[in-house]
Amino acid sequence: MKQKVQIIILMACFMVTSAIAQVSEKQFIKENMDFAKIQVENMMKASFSETSMPHSMNNKGVVARMGIRGWTAGFFPGTLWYLSEYTGDKSLTDSARVFTERMEPVKTFTDNHDIGFMMYCPYGNAYRLNPSKDDEEILIESARSLSTRYSPVTGTIKSWNRWRSWNSGERVYEYPVIIDNMMNLELLFFASEKSGDNSFRDIAISHAEKTMKNQIRKDGGTFHITFYDPSTGQLIGGETSQGYSDNSTWARGQSWAIYGFTMVYRETKDNRFLKAAMKTADYYLDHDNLPSDKVAWWDFNAHEPGYTPGVRSNARKVVINYRDASAAAITASALFELSTFVKGKKSKKYYDAAVDIVHALGSENYRAKAGENANFILRHSTGAIPQNSEIDVPLVYGDYYFIEALMRYDALLDGKKIPFAK
Repeated sequence: MKQKVQIIILMACFMVTSAIAQVSEKQFIKENMDFAKIQVENMMKASFSETSMPHSMNNKGVVARMGIRGWTAGFFPGTLWYLSEYTGDKSLTDSARVFTERMEPVKTFTDNHDIGFMMYCPYGNAYRLNPSKDDEEILIESARSLSTRYSPVTGTIKSWNRWRSWNSGERVYEYPVIIDNMMNLELLFFASEKSGDNSFRDIAISHAEKTMKNQIRKDGGTFHITFYDPSTGQLIGGETSQGYSDNSTWARGQSWAIYGFTMVYRETKDNRFLKAAMKTADYYLDHDNLPSDKVAWWDFNAHEPGYTPGVRSNARKVVINYRDASAAAITASALFELSTFVKGKKSKKYYDAAVDIVHALGSENYRAKAGENANFILRHSTGAIPQNSEIDVPLVYGDYYFIEALMRYDALLDGKKIPFAK
């Protein structure tokens, strides 16, 4: 009898402790969301044209903008949708709609693969929260535009129209495919489901299969870019333009892979893609060079003692001691979802790592002070160090995925499905 009482007491203590911990985490999320709301409201007070969106911060400490056909243009309205959803603030909902509708002309954009980022972040969230035929048709047309870049010969979506190799500075590749392109497949899955046209889904799966085969290395690291012969479909090779060297792993590229393959598994339930998501996630989390706060260096290999570039790499002499908060935010969001697709120790590993990352990003080490940082939320992101571009600055997509990660965390704490889950 005494032993039973002790067990009951221990169970009660555990339940109380868990409840207290959950309340504390919900408060953490709320505090970050309240802060984010202040920042985006301040951001919207800055002057904007009808054809530009916040992108980063320039060297004068003010907002650097990008046109609506720039690849990051959809992230700010997407962030507004998430914050309006969390806070219930109608003025944010109204603003999200205004900024989203500025993106409508992009639905016919075919110059590169980025239309998925540009259109699904704003219109996908708009449709999720308040389904409308108009938004659905805009997204389907956007998917048609993306599909024009697909080649049945290579089985992939062409990312850019061409790419001049930074190794030689001379060779030009006619069919480059970048790891970022995995993120645009979500638009195709949506369009297939809503239109009944399976060609969108077939294109997405084919692209994911080729990316899985050719851009994930045996150790789980990734190439940034792969090149195909457009006439034969043959793989020519790979580079890591925004990373340290061709045989290194660029942190944000790895994050795109984790997130992209997790999403493709959600849409297909094909275990091959789940294994790819886990392999790339384990590379990130288990790497010897991952800092203790799990906010990765801009490249996993750039500061390895005695690191020797491979034959093709011609690693550049660059500053190496920068973190990439944007890569961490993308990874955290992906890991929250990935944790729901696996069980036991693996699920706990991914979930706990995601919690660690959002707490790191929400700390004074990475989160800005109110009214500073050109009113972006996170500091210390990295765009492209080898190109001397966007080094140690805020980046709008870092903010978007941080807020998305917090939304997913909040849902999981409540035992609910995360946004966009099936």
